[in-house]
Parts: sequence; structure tokens; C-alpha cells
Amino acid sequence: MFAGHDPYLVALSVVIAILGGYTGFGLTARIRGTPEAGHRLLLAGAAFFLAIGIWTMHFVGMLAAPLPSGTVYLVLPTIVSFLICALVVGISLFFVSVGEPPFSRVLASAVLLGAGIASMHYVGMHGLSGNFAMTHDGIMVVLSVLIAIAAAYGGLRAFLARQGGVQLALSAVAFGVAVSGMHYTAMAGMNLVRPSEGSHYHIEGLAASAQMLSLVVALLCFVIAAGFLLSLVPDPRKKAVATTEMVAALEAAGFKAEIPSTGASVAPTSPWLRPTPLGGIGQPPRAAPAPRLPVEGADGTHFIDAADIRSVRADAHYTRVHDGTRERMCPWSISEAEAQLDPGLFVRVHRSHIVAIPHVTLVRKEGDGAIVELDGPSPHRVPVSRAKIAEVKARLGLARRHA
Repeated sequence: MFAGHDPYLVALSVVIAILGGYTGFGLTARIRGTPEAGHRLLLAGAAFFLAIGIWTMHFVGMLAAPLPSGTVYLVLPTIVSFLICALVVGISLFFVSVGEPPFSRVLASAVLLGAGIASMHYVGMHGLSGNFAMTHDGIMVVLSVLIAIAAAYGGLRAFLARQGGVQLALSAVAFGVAVSGMHYTAMAGMNLVRPSEGSHYHIEGLAASAQMLSLVVALLCFVIAAGFLLSLVPDPRKKAVATTEMVAALEAAGFKAEIPSTGASVAPTSPWLRPTPLGGIGQPPRAAPAPRLPVEGADGTHFIDAADIRSVRADAHYTRVHDGTRERMCPWSISEAEAQLDPGLFVRVHRSHIVAIPHVTLVRKEGDGAIVELDGPSPHRVPVSRAKIAEVKARLGLARRHA
């Protein structure tokens, strides 16, 4: 597959695909914790970096291939290949960044992403022009497309796990495998047939030499590297959430945590700690339940009364609060919301869900677990894990809680 290829450029092409995947998936991950107004910008940036990663990897791989001397690249097919790539990548990311995508939507996104990678490759190959004729092995074409779809699915699944930097890195590696694996498999099935001696060929349309393409690719490599480095900069909202979670944990352990005021322009980095008197017997006092939860809107931060909350759903490092009408993004994590809400009214029924018991109108066993329905103008249902069924029934008066 790599016979005659420059090994250094082959390695560089894979690294470029991985860096582009990490940057693009990292931007997509931030969509879930961003107010609606910023979704389009982040989605466009993610599609841009993923498309740049695919396209640049492809042409670095072409520069690594032993092509005949005098080969040039037609400008129009080369640009069209990038536009196809950006379009299908953007649609695929949009499908998996909205809500909690079911298996069918993830599979459709993987097929679309794999087909987009393959389309970009063969349209780009059509842009090669020289004193030769190009043919493709049908079996290798099908195999390359299947490799792209399978690896794209693996990358999307790893990305959707959203458990931390390790999963994001795995999704980027799978993305790099998808692009490079498809490319070099397709190249193994390509055959260049030289015409008979004395024949001539002419270039149809505007063309660029391999040297010109090298300059463009070098510039895009710099863009991808810069985007990757910027993606490593911590999200300040995640830092603020982590600090708040630290404060809640320390207070639960018997310490009073105070965040020092350092001025309006400086964000606090760590809390000041001092022991909280225990008063002789019993546990340290718990912080009073929050009467309101902050939710983000297009025009700023609003507050919703705890009495109006039906459910809270984990969404990456943040949560989605349902008030019976719609869901809105809350900058708190699921653990912070659980710590602040009144445990007499709210119960965590699943690792990703908290429900308000007074608003439950239906409970029904489903599979190994159960579901509950919550009232409101737009009733919605929430899954209950098997381990929480007994507690939920006890809170609803349907069963006696066992000690």
C-alpha cells in the first residue's frame, strides 16, 4: 500500500489528520456547554478544522506518492473536493451535536462522514492531470469506503462518550485512521496507465504545480497546528465549574470554603479553607438548598425557581434544566445541582438525571430499569436506573423503603 511513498510525508499526513480531528471534535464538544447564540460559530469552526484536516492529509499523501513527473493539479476539482468535504462534515457534526443522538443518528452521521471522506478523495484524484490515464480497482474502492465509514463511526462514538481528554484523543486518533486508512487503501487500488510513445496531452483548465501545492499545504499545516494549540487552552467556564465543585466537596467534608475576592477582572483560582466547627455531635451543617438555578439564554443568564424545575439532565460538564415547557442550559454540573437542590423534593434517578418527585405523574418499568413522566405544558419522560427503582417507588408511596 505504501510502496514507493515517502515514509516521512506518510507519517506527517496521519499526524495532520489526528490534529485536525482533535481540534474539530474539541470545538464540537464545547457546543453542548455553550448558549444557543454560539452554537453556529462553534459548529462552523469544528467543520472547518475537520475539513482542513481531511483535505490537507489527502494532499500531503499525494505529495508522498510516486506520481509521474510533470503531474499538475487542476484548481477547480481541488477546490470542489474541499467544499464537498466541509459540507458533509458540517452536516455530520450537526447531527451528533444536537441532544442525545440515538444509534440510528450516529450511524447515519458515520456513513455521511465516511462517504464525504471518500468523495473528497476521488474528486481530488480527478484533479490530477498528466501524461497518463487513471483507473481504480472496484474492490479497493468499496474497501476504502467501508474503512472510512467504520473508523468514522468509531471516532464519533468515542467523541460522544465525553468522559474527558482521553476519549477526545481517542476520537481524534480514530478520525486520523479513518482519513489516512481510506486514502492509502484507495491509492493501493489506483493504476496509472502511460500512453504510447509520441502521444501528447494538454491541460484543460487552470492548474497548479506540485511546488505550488506544497506551499498551500504547508500554510494549512500551520493553521491546523495553531488551532490544535488553541484547543488546548482550558475553557474558563469549566474551570469555574470545577472550582465550585471543589468548594461543595470541601464543605461536605467539614471545611468552610471561601473564594477570595481579587477584583472584578481576576477570576478566582482556588478557595481559602478554614475548618467549620462541628458543634460536638453530628455532621457538619449542609449549605441551604438553592431556591433558584441559573439558566443561559440568548440575552444573558436567567434564574428559574426550584419549585418550577421538573428535571435536570447532565450534558457534558453542564446540565439541561426542564421547567415543564422546555430545556435550558445550566452552567452547573449534575453533581453541583444535586448538592444544591432540596433532597426532600429531588432525587437522582440515573447517573445523568435528577427529577422532582412532586411533579411525577407516571412511573413504568421498561427493560431493566423504568421511566417516569413529569407534568407540565410539555410532559417529558426520564429514565430510571435499575438501582434507583425501589427508592423512586418508596418516594412515591408505592413501596416501603427497605433499610
